[in-house]
Amino acid sequence: MKFTLAQLRYVVAVARYGSVTMAAQALNVSQPSISVAIDHVEDAFGQKLFVRQRGSGVALTSFGRKAVAKARQVLAEADELAALGSREAEVGGELVLGCFEDLAAYFAPALMRAFAERCPAVTVVIRDETFETLGRRLADSAVDLGLTYDLGLPAHFKRVLLHELRPHALLPAGHALADQRTVSLAELAAHPLIMTDQPHSWQHMLDLFLSRGLTPVAQSTTSSFELQRSMVANGFGVAVSYTRPHGDLSYDGLPLVCKPLADPLPMQRIILAHDTRQRLSKAALAFIEVAKAWFASHDVFTG
Repeated sequence: MKFTLAQLRYVVAVARYGSVTMAAQALNVSQPSISVAIDHVEDAFGQKLFVRQRGSGVALTSFGRKAVAKARQVLAEADELAALGSREAEVGGELVLGCFEDLAAYFAPALMRAFAERCPAVTVVIRDETFETLGRRLADSAVDLGLTYDLGLPAHFKRVLLHELRPHALLPAGHALADQRTVSLAELAAHPLIMTDQPHSWQHMLDLFLSRGLTPVAQSTTSSFELQRSMVANGFGVAVSYTRPHGDLSYDGLPLVCKPLADPLPMQRIILAHDTRQRLSKAALAFIEVAKAWFASHDVFTG
């Protein structure tokens, strides 16, 4: 069985992007080069790593998931070996960070900057993910760590707590509830509730009301957190959110009012998650420590 580290990198890139075309673009090589590498590695193993999906790229086989997980370990150790010759960096290689899309813009760049100061030889790749895709990509070793809320992840995933957030009510300026110090879920339930269409997210928000015997008068979903905020700012309803950007304005410049919820509701956890079936690289372990230190030293704006 013979294949090169370069061929393994091509295979891992295809697993990461789920597409030969996207992997070729990311690595700045030709698609045929990627395809030849996959064929060579599959021939060496005598088993398929990927199945082609019409119109949606490729997916890992059961064997492919195991092979790619081991390939990532081998490549990480090779990169760490190469970094031994550098006095400036003890940790090298690549780290793929999958971020739940609502959190990515608020925390990922700052964490990347702090990590670059600690481990400048590591290349960090950021991937925006939904709750569903993040769990799948962690299991497939397409990403090393997941920055997300503690929702919808399998029990065998390790969760590293970074911060806890309280939910708050999101209202348009001039709303009947906007002048109150706090707002209850019962008061919100009397108004149309706008939620994002992430399955785990909207179900979690709805469960907050159902746990108190409440059902909002109407519910609608949006495709993104920022669209949700703009819909609220334009008077189409109210929302409950954990994430709160700096500056209470929607994308179209309209003011939003954020109010604490009067109900004793559970906190939501921001975590770094990883699949315990995969061994973490030194880069991933270092990133966890940097992230814990960053959240401990910053006053995260929770509203």
